[in-house]
Amino acid sequence: MKLQIINGKILTKKGWMSDCSVFCEDGKISEISEGTTPREGFAVVDAKDFIVGPGGIDMHIHGADGHDFMECTEEAFRTVINAHLKHGTTSLFPTLASSSNTMIRNAAEICTRLMQEKDSPVLGLHLEGPYLNIKKCGGQWPEMIRLADPVEYIPLLDEFPCIKRWDASPELDGALEFGRECARRGILVGIAHTEADGEIVEKGFEAGFTHATHFYNAMTGVHNVREFKHEGTIEAIYINDGISVEIIADGIHVPPVLFRLVHKVKGPERIALISDAIASTASSSGEVFDKNTIIEDGVCKLADRSALAGSVATMDRLVDTMINKCHMSWEDTFAMTSTTTARLMKVDDRKGSIAVGKDADICFYTDQASLQCVIQAGRVVINHSDNNSSNI
Repeated sequence: MKLQIINGKILTKKGWMSDCSVFCEDGKISEISEGTTPREGFAVVDAKDFIVGPGGIDMHIHGADGHDFMECTEEAFRTVINAHLKHGTTSLFPTLASSSNTMIRNAAEICTRLMQEKDSPVLGLHLEGPYLNIKKCGGQWPEMIRLADPVEYIPLLDEFPCIKRWDASPELDGALEFGRECARRGILVGIAHTEADGEIVEKGFEAGFTHATHFYNAMTGVHNVREFKHEGTIEAIYINDGISVEIIADGIHVPPVLFRLVHKVKGPERIALISDAIASTASSSGEVFDKNTIIEDGVCKLADRSALAGSVATMDRLVDTMINKCHMSWEDTFAMTSTTTARLMKVDDRKGSIAVGKDADICFYTDQASLQCVIQAGRVVINHSDNNSSNI
């Protein structure tokens, strides 16, 4: 399908443009030019006076609409993907929490198949664990957590190039060797569910741990050992300019004031916004995938309320949090929802910005951050501004 987007305030790689047209052909942006005169052969999508930016890329996402990627079925994968598409996530990295070897293999096989489909929004698999510190397991399943073993992870890495990021706790036995092996293969390695101090964070960074998984959550901060203060994982990550961070931007996991601090220190070029969304996200059902959790106060918690356990946020909620609670600019917001994520995940040659030759993944928002239209690979998924929606 050929689309011509007109009349919006469009954020391009060259800056904001108005009174222009964005042409989309065969799933790609083929032209950006002045003027809004309809061109023969193109279906016109009127962006009116909306803010037009790149579609969201979620690099840490577990589920939606009653399903979780840990189910390891194609139906679950497609259900989750379609639910998030309608909320502005045009590309994603399906995420498995700590899982068995069999589950990882099954999920990787499904992910590989979906990635091979034309214009697929699936960009790769993200493994959050199972090589995590059980003392910081949070919403992870303790029975799945184990130490990094090359007998397990080397064959997985050899057989499944769809694995694009993998998180672990760098303080555990075998974790640094694991980080080196992943980094050698170009996989993003995240510091996660950890008690790492400054020395361990630095050793981890040298071994390839260059990213912080859901920063501020499931990691230590400054604390006392007897009468002496010690830096935690958080402070060690702040001080290392080479470590990027991801933030669950639901306004709850990281309150707005803390987010502004992260933004001030790291800057939008080192921050990726994530949903960390669970199965109850975008679901009319009150059911939870993990019976040890509850949904309360707009967030997922462990049933005993001892910790948060994932979010029920979608990409449009992340954008709303940035604009209306954290008072970020639109430029920084789109950087953190899309541009930075694309660069961190090495897909910025085709994703992350509105530019000729890149995938036609585009979203419209009102000034107040209400999502109006989602276009994925040149296909209109939803268009509230025209009061009609396309079926996925």
